[in-house]
Amino acid sequence: MNLCLTDIKLLICTIGTTLYRPRRTGERKRKSARGCICGPDLAVIALKVLVKGDKDIAGLTDTERPRRLGPKRANHIRASFALRKKDDVRKYCVNREYTKKVKKGETEIEKTFYKSPKIQRLITEKRVRRKKLYAKSKKDKWAASKEAHVAYEKLLSKFLKEKKAAYKESH
Repeated sequence: MNLCLTDIKLLICTIGTTLYRPRRTGERKRKSARGCICGPDLAVIALKVLVKGDKDIAGLTDTERPRRLGPKRANHIRASFALRKKDDVRKYCVNREYTKKVKKGETEIEKTFYKSPKIQRLITEKRVRRKKLYAKSKKDKWAASKEAHVAYEKLLSKFLKEKKAAYKESH
């Protein structure tokens, strides 16, 4: 094992360090970090294939595997399928097909089912209606509050006038 002591450095990691996520405010921890030197003492090396070589790697690049999960957010689906705002995103969601044995009477039939993810940030008619109702209720509450304030001010001024009149009569 040809490993220099200069390769592995003990760093005091704080909140700005990428290697470390502090659990408390102001927490610091001493962690070992190294540069680009690989050695037999490493447990895991995270790699990413950037360029395909001349030969295929068995089980990695020799077979074409389609993407099992597609985008889940509405705008990401629009971006990946080049859709317009008015196009229905639900038709372009990546579905997963699976077969299940279903009993029909005494016989078992294999039936095909489809699973699709719940699309996030999807603006439906129901959502628009709820948003309008929420805005209307907010406006109504504001108007009711304003009316209640005006009624209270009238009541208060009436009470003060009666109090002044009663004070004048007694003196």
